[in-house]
Amino acid sequence: MAALARMAGGGTGLRGAGVIILAGIAGSQMFNALTALIIAQSASAEQARGIMFWLLGNLSGVRWPDTWLAMPVAALGLSVTLWHARALDAFTFGAESAAALGIDLRVTQAVLIGTAALITAVMVSIAGAIGFVGLVVPHAMRFLVGSRHARLVPATALAGAVFLVLSDVASRVVLPGQVLPIGVITALVGAPAFAVVMVRGRQR
Repeated sequence: MAALARMAGGGTGLRGAGVIILAGIAGSQMFNALTALIIAQSASAEQARGIMFWLLGNLSGVRWPDTWLAMPVAALGLSVTLWHARALDAFTFGAESAAALGIDLRVTQAVLIGTAALITAVMVSIAGAIGFVGLVVPHAMRFLVGSRHARLVPATALAGAVFLVLSDVASRVVLPGQVLPIGVITALVGAPAFAVVMVRGRQR
């Protein structure tokens, strides 16, 4: 998506943000269509139902052995992010400001984006695609602990874990006798919360 945004000549400011958003929408729709095509061609009706349930996120199939894969990757991601906390603080003021402070933009972005992609791939392979946790929780914690990433990153990790556990509990008790995908709960909570964050950010 980043490559598509660069080829589209995103630039900076509102135009750059708009190009990135449109590139993300286009890529998301393309990969969703490919996923649906693969499911339709290779899965039975019962398998398709299970796959769609998993795509919205589900912890029912997660077992203790899965933690031996998830925990080291999560610890690695947290360590790498904390190591680059000052660089992330510099990025808060924009890429140009970070470069002026001596931050190697390409290397830092490659390391952080690669780490985020690794963590996302591992966690999604275990629990499915659970949306809005990574969008809402960091913004909520920024209001509580400030924008310094040395405090924001661990606070976000802890709050995200608590939010996910509470969402899992809610998915099991909202409808008696039926378990909802966690992504349904996180979207119902996260979408309005993210809208509030966007409105407050614009007002500020």
